[in-house]
Amino acid sequence: MEDSDVPEWISNEVEGQPSETVVLEGSPNVTSQAPQQIFVQGQGGPGMMMMPTTNAVLALVLGILGIVMCSVCTAVPGLILANGALATTSQYPGHPDQGMAKAAQIISWIGIGLFILLMLFYGGIFAAVLVSGA
Repeated sequence: MEDSDVPEWISNEVEGQPSETVVLEGSPNVTSQAPQQIFVQGQGGPGMMMMPTTNAVLALVLGILGIVMCSVCTAVPGLILANGALATTSQYPGHPDQGMAKAAQIISWIGIGLFILLMLFYGGIFAAVLVSGA
């Protein structure tokens, strides 16, 4: 291989003391400063904590089912889950499920109240039938 085929920046000769920084053509300029931090929007971050999950959605679904068709069979479990979700959300201010858990609790109580009213109505009709002697 001839000397003319070798690029001029490649050399086998050592020239005195090497410099502190070696700059090659096309290489990025490296400084001694810390790299720039880039913040990406997303879950978490500096100063943010992850909120624990709750069963607020399930409690709301069970409460709505308690009003619409299943009465206390789903309203009572919905109330239990809503109270558990409210206990969790009260420990973390600003929890995103807090409103949903409160709505589930209210709807479950409404479903239970409607069931009690319905039982009182049927009990009144039954008592009226017994008194009339039919």
